Amino acid sequence: MWVFSLCLAVATLLYFVRWVYKWRKPRCNGVLPPGSMGLPLLGETLKLLIPSYSLDLHPFIRKRVQRYGPIFRTSLAGRPIIFSVDPEFNNHILQQEGRLVEMWYFDTFAKILAMEGESRLSRVGLVHKYIRRIFLNHFGSDILREKLLQQIEEGVERCLRMWSSQPCIEVKQAASTMMFDFAGKQLFSYDADEASADATNEWSNRFLRGFMAFPLNVPGTAYRRCLKEHRKLIDMLKGILRERLNSGKTSNVDFLDQAIDSMPDQEFLTEDFIVQMMFAGIFASSESISSMLAMIFKLLSETPAAEHKLILEKREHQSTALCWDEYKSMTFTMQVINETLRLANTIPGVLRRALQDIPVKGFTIPKGWSIMVVTTALHMNHNVFENPLEFNPWRWKDLDSGTISQNFTPFGGGMRQCVGAEYTRAFLCAFLHVLVTKFRWTEIKIGDVYRNPILGFKDGVSVKLSESWN
Repeated sequence: MWVFSLCLAVATLLYFVRWVYKWRKPRCNGVLPPGSMGLPLLGETLKLLIPSYSLDLHPFIRKRVQRYGPIFRTSLAGRPIIFSVDPEFNNHILQQEGRLVEMWYFDTFAKILAMEGESRLSRVGLVHKYIRRIFLNHFGSDILREKLLQQIEEGVERCLRMWSSQPCIEVKQAASTMMFDFAGKQLFSYDADEASADATNEWSNRFLRGFMAFPLNVPGTAYRRCLKEHRKLIDMLKGILRERLNSGKTSNVDFLDQAIDSMPDQEFLTEDFIVQMMFAGIFASSESISSMLAMIFKLLSETPAAEHKLILEKREHQSTALCWDEYKSMTFTMQVINETLRLANTIPGVLRRALQDIPVKGFTIPKGWSIMVVTTALHMNHNVFENPLEFNPWRWKDLDSGTISQNFTPFGGGMRQCVGAEYTRAFLCAFLHVLVTKFRWTEIKIGDVYRNPILGFKDGVSVKLSESWN
């Protein structure tokens, strides 16, 4: 019996050793980029989740670039992945959607953002074109010029006036609620006054806290709470969709109406698909713009107040709403926004998955491996941005358009470039316009910025607002 037990133990040990060896030395039809696969299953995940209190690239990326070069391999959450800070390769990959690569997310994100199955939003071709078109119809330049910019200004002023009545507000959380309310209004005519405060106040806080947590789905974990908040919001959106469908009436005034009207002509437009589009729209705007607004309060010492007061002086009537030409004339404000976007991208880059073996500079990226295109590495290039960690809006007046287009990618690139780029800039400009012409603020507590690797604020960014009567 002991002989059998010994043989079993030896066989198990040999299997384990072979498995670890295959993990550490993956098979490849060529030479893999240099790097380390870390521990079996865990990989190097925990090292990436360690907060870094700096606006620079996360040390996980920076140290490996110094050790291995601009393209290296690792493993995160059990998945082999290539990180690239190489500008030439990154630009090439972003142009190869549907050919060499496809859009991809970690399992955690894919489950939450529905990036798998028939209802996934990451499909290419006609599906992708439809998604871009419908979002541009409700958040693009044309509707911004026609009416949305004025609505943003009105909504921001109403929101800031409410903030000014409170002893103190935490900007990131308050801005996330504001963005939820505004995006919801455009998507499905959401009325914040009639809705439960819990629908907006708590979902983003709990959801985002677990979004980058280790994907351990057991009671008490941040990830479990994240999934719970996600399910609550999805159920709310499904209820809104079913109510609209049961009413049999659409006025084609919001995103949901247009999607419902398109259902007979587009086979992919299922109820689940429409719900996931609305969720993606809320999540993208709430997280990205709220983070930018918190960063603006943290970084902004020299406000563009003079520029905005000049806009008011040029108006025939002071009560006139903000117009498109005034928005486009905000030169210094746009420099402030560009500098904030450069320093404070919410995420370090974009993910793709190789559809075939990809040769790159003497190495091979195997089919099925993930690729993290670290677009934000461009923003820290000291050859383009002198003293890259310094907040310096004035640097943008000396940069030509060619340099900017090649070294500034806050909204991604290729066919997946963010459809809400103009909407984001317009919202930030309108917010600053209202803030500096009608309000004052006092810093109460400005927490440290960290990345894990998503941008966050330790202890938050808290300010006291008051109306200005000058």
